[in-house]
Amino acid sequence: MNDIKPYRIAIPQSDLDDLDQRLHNVRWPDELPGVDWSYGVPRTYLKNLTQYWRTEYDWRAQEKLLNDLPQFTTEIDGQNIHFIHVRSPEPDALPLLLTHGWPGSIVEFLDVIAPLTDPAAHGGDPADAFHLVIPSLPGFGLSGPTREQGWHTLRIAKAWAQLMHRLGYHRYAAQGGDFGALVTPDLGRVDPDHVIGLHVNAATVGFIPFGDVDQDELTDIERARQARQKLYLEDGSAYFQLQATRPQTLAYALTDSPVGQLAWIIEKFKEWTHPVHALPDTVIDRDRLITNVMLYWLTGTAGSAARIYYENTHSGDWPHKTDIPTGVAVFAEDIAIRKYAEQTNTITHWTDFDTGGHFAALEVPDLLITDVRQFFRGLR
Repeated sequence: MNDIKPYRIAIPQSDLDDLDQRLHNVRWPDELPGVDWSYGVPRTYLKNLTQYWRTEYDWRAQEKLLNDLPQFTTEIDGQNIHFIHVRSPEPDALPLLLTHGWPGSIVEFLDVIAPLTDPAAHGGDPADAFHLVIPSLPGFGLSGPTREQGWHTLRIAKAWAQLMHRLGYHRYAAQGGDFGALVTPDLGRVDPDHVIGLHVNAATVGFIPFGDVDQDELTDIERARQARQKLYLEDGSAYFQLQATRPQTLAYALTDSPVGQLAWIIEKFKEWTHPVHALPDTVIDRDRLITNVMLYWLTGTAGSAARIYYENTHSGDWPHKTDIPTGVAVFAEDIAIRKYAEQTNTITHWTDFDTGGHFAALEVPDLLITDVRQFFRGLR
């Protein structure tokens, strides 16, 4: 049961042929003229991206890119867990667990792996090196669908603690964004004897206010973040409500239509990258965007991944204060506010950025790498 097995991605050609046919036979909806992105993803934009996906994107090249990294699977708490494990050439490197969110995947971290594990080869200090463990969240992509209820972030944190113990890491650090910014603080709550520090970006629950806020008590930067949070709740959270209440209904559409899956994910990359008005594939490499979508499509885990919203919303858990030193990177499209973050976290490092968005590891990897190095430098 505790076995760790080497893993390689090997998607059958028949799955790729089926995808090609589905992309060829798309049934496109109508569209109102002149509405741009205000009603959702514009048809012209999605048609162009779908054409690229079908005729130019090379899955086998991306599959090889992923398979060039050491990958493994293991079973924890009855759930298959897929993870990348890259050890640094520096023997005294600090183990660091990286956790993605939704609608992301392990693809988010591809550009930070080499600089974090081997800083000397990338103009950095070898003393900043990390051994990296990068799991696919339960229910997401190569971890496969969840098989039972209850896989909320606290349970995931307990699984991550067991994973690190199984790998022989009894003193380690953790970093994450989006849902990773919920799992990571929870690690400090469930494994405080072994976690030395926590670093988050794209942080929300536990780092933002809920309810009315006295605007006079906020700085100009914090008022702008509060305005973004308000806009999100009023005009950008429909996906959250659906995934937190009826994920199974959504699953039929996304599992049957690759273009539906693409649209569902690409809209969030459009709204959450920086600058918000830029097209997502001008901010992030187009192949990376599609590879991220492919990990949902090829594994049929759109519905399973969406269930994390349901599980967290219905868990009844609320974060309690952790004493683990916590660093927060707040990029230009993030909404964390320090005075609220300090209510449930021991903040020892806080960086405000005027660029970058929700997917920092994809958008501004150098900034994220630098902040992670700086924060953990004092904890080693």
